[in-house]
Amino acid sequence: MGKFKIVGGNKLQGSIVPQGAKNEAMQIICACLLTEEKVTITNLPDIVDINNLLTLLEEMGVEVNRTSTDTVEIQAKDIDFSYFEKEDFSNKATRLRGSVMILGPMLARFGKGFLPKPGGDKIGRRRLDTHIIGMQKLGATFENCNNYQKASAPSDGLKGTYMLLDEASVTGTANIIMAAVMAKGETTIFNAACEPYIVQLCRMLVSMGAKIDGVGSNLLKIEGVSRLNGTTHRLLADMIEVGSFIGMAAMTGSELTIKNAGIKDLGMIPDVFRRLGIKMEFRDDDIYIPAQEHYEVECFMDGSILTVADAPWPGFTPDLISIVLVVATQAKGTVLIHQKMFESRLFFVDKLIDMGAQIILCDPHRATVVGLDRAQQLHAVKMVSPDIRAGVALLIAALSANGTSIIENIEQIDRGYQNIDERLRALGAEIYRIN
Repeated sequence: MGKFKIVGGNKLQGSIVPQGAKNEAMQIICACLLTEEKVTITNLPDIVDINNLLTLLEEMGVEVNRTSTDTVEIQAKDIDFSYFEKEDFSNKATRLRGSVMILGPMLARFGKGFLPKPGGDKIGRRRLDTHIIGMQKLGATFENCNNYQKASAPSDGLKGTYMLLDEASVTGTANIIMAAVMAKGETTIFNAACEPYIVQLCRMLVSMGAKIDGVGSNLLKIEGVSRLNGTTHRLLADMIEVGSFIGMAAMTGSELTIKNAGIKDLGMIPDVFRRLGIKMEFRDDDIYIPAQEHYEVECFMDGSILTVADAPWPGFTPDLISIVLVVATQAKGTVLIHQKMFESRLFFVDKLIDMGAQIILCDPHRATVVGLDRAQQLHAVKMVSPDIRAGVALLIAALSANGTSIIENIEQIDRGYQNIDERLRALGAEIYRIN
């Protein structure tokens, strides 16, 4: 099991390019199962979760050709259905939350699909009701097997229908869209997630021949088609990396430029960091963050303390709540962090408290952060990364801390951030990987 050794307190400087979007890549890779023709994906992140998903597809019989570190060609001519009954399928699929999205494409194209027990971050309940209910409304039936559920379409295929999703689940919406694009008739999806990644998925499917109206809204209308073609698709910049780098610049008092940040697809992410007092400039599609010794939190107009809460898009993404929390520890002012969607995501704050941060964990969903305004620098400790986002939040804290920190279980960080140690060393960070 690997560790990071981080010598904190160094100023960083230079430019960094965010990787391709991890969450978009999971959807796009699964969508390749909808056609027997070749699909080329560019700007692909070279990270553990993506590589594991590609390996899973290869085991299923899909041709996967990694032509470079950021480009892959996928062609799902044939599927080995016997593989789904093997223990290896359950073992590989349960490592990945994104593996649940093979269900929709398989049902749409082959009339049967498989829903593995999902893996991923342990951040609280992440139910699959939206996925299953959506498929059932399209006509699918489910059968419980050992470590997965087997779904079957009617003999004459899935049929379009109207559905109101019980929650605006991103993976649930993606799964249902991929099933509906080849269902007979029209499917209407209300309360659909409308994150940029869903928009990107719809654009890719349209380029393959799908008929989708309402892209970018929470009301989608899909007219099913009989087949889809191959295509080439480029992933967006990863908005979570962009937010992480903004927070890192602020915490370390560094001057950084985030190149090719995909500003138009960031939603309110820059505004939330600005409300924490972080200055930034947009230069074409780059974000320039000047070195700041101090940053002061805004209050609401009535004078009450700032609350940062997550919400479905276009609200603030829950994947950056951990980053905002750690950045607030060195701001001037007080922030209430309200993590609404996952009840276990704030449990990493005990590590920050050990480092000297002033945080009151009110309950599993809320934490009050009293900013120290750098009057008391965080101090180095030994800690364990509990999940991808909390792991990077702790890494940012360690970069700003006084002394040498050790972060264990960095396989969690590697799941979502590409060569993060090498990229940060190029900016002047003292971070070393210990195996």
